[in-house]
Amino acid sequence: MSLTQTLSRVVIDEDPDAYVAAHGSLDESVADALLTDREREIRALTRRVVAEEVAPRAAETDRTHEFAGQGVRALASAGLGGLVFPERFGGSGDSHVAYAVAMEEITAGCAATSLVYMTQTHAAYPILLAGSEELGQKYIPDLLAARTYGSMAITEPDAGSDVSSIRTRAARAADGESYEISGAKTFITTGDRADVIVCFVTVDPKLGRDGVTAFVVDGDAPGVETGAPFEKMGMHGSSTAEVFLHGVPVAASQRLGGEGSGWQIVMSSVIKSRISAAAQGVGLARDAYLRTLIALHRIHGPRLPEDITFELAQLRGDILKGRLLLLATAREVDRSAHPSTAHIAIMKQACTDLGWRTALTATGLLAAYGDLADLGVERTLRDAKVTQIYDGTNEVQRLLIARDTQRRDPAPKPQGGIR
Repeated sequence: MSLTQTLSRVVIDEDPDAYVAAHGSLDESVADALLTDREREIRALTRRVVAEEVAPRAAETDRTHEFAGQGVRALASAGLGGLVFPERFGGSGDSHVAYAVAMEEITAGCAATSLVYMTQTHAAYPILLAGSEELGQKYIPDLLAARTYGSMAITEPDAGSDVSSIRTRAARAADGESYEISGAKTFITTGDRADVIVCFVTVDPKLGRDGVTAFVVDGDAPGVETGAPFEKMGMHGSSTAEVFLHGVPVAASQRLGGEGSGWQIVMSSVIKSRISAAAQGVGLARDAYLRTLIALHRIHGPRLPEDITFELAQLRGDILKGRLLLLATAREVDRSAHPSTAHIAIMKQACTDLGWRTALTATGLLAAYGDLADLGVERTLRDAKVTQIYDGTNEVQRLLIARDTQRRDPAPKPQGGIR
């Protein structure tokens, strides 16, 4: 058997016990010390479900672009679908740290599955945050159980990171008890099959952010049209599509909060979404590192060349630092009613950059073999790129960090400029 054929067999995805053992070997005691017993239980449960139900399908899902719903339903059936939601809505009332470690585990097994999984949380959370109890009971339990699929519809062709530039309009109907929504949304995760769309619109474009308002729109409502899923570089098991709204009738009772409260709902919701993206970055880095380590031993034997061990040492340290940052920031979210925007931004930017950088380094360490699809390392590279873009581009994160740095700058401000 040739080396290429041997390397194509470097898979742990088809043996759940081997998968669990291999990923367990990457656990670090200094990070484990930050977890409660319950959070370690969540990690162990998630890793086992991923080993049995998610990882074995990852390569085929990537190759065929099959929607990763089966893995998400398996996670939900194990009680992992609503970690940060209260029990009355079908959640388990766990911490954001528990959610972060679960997201890392799912991503390490299949990043596309993690994207579908986290979108369910992202769609359900604004309803929990600002919807009525009746609205919550109507939508959240089915989203958490993956009986329905949800989407967050914010981005528009001319309004991406700047939410205040939204042009999709909600106009009050003559009866005063309903609205008609018209506009277009793009790059909407699960948009082509969403049963529930949390749609951010404006009641008056002249108001800027003060006009932004959120509604829950049924995916099968009259006037809702979806485009074909985009062809993408990575995350093939998660669909991304345009959503068009042509005078869609929506009852006032479907509004989340009052008119103009959508901006604050977005700002509160991005805390969840940026924890999700950061955890994806750590999970992708870990997956790329482990696959590369296994392949390198197949190539070189039990003793690796010194220059390669130095590179791997750097990667291991970087992954540990990313995990510590993820866990510490998630813990701040658990403990503080107003977690630092800068800390959230640093976490999202640093951890998603980690995923991309680790995958890029890993493919380089493998040289020509890094391009082999069967190894799965090149998949981590393709999947990692988008995490730097969605949930607030990393350029936007750096802008938020820079603004906070200016506010915190202890240096005295010169009067009258430089003399």
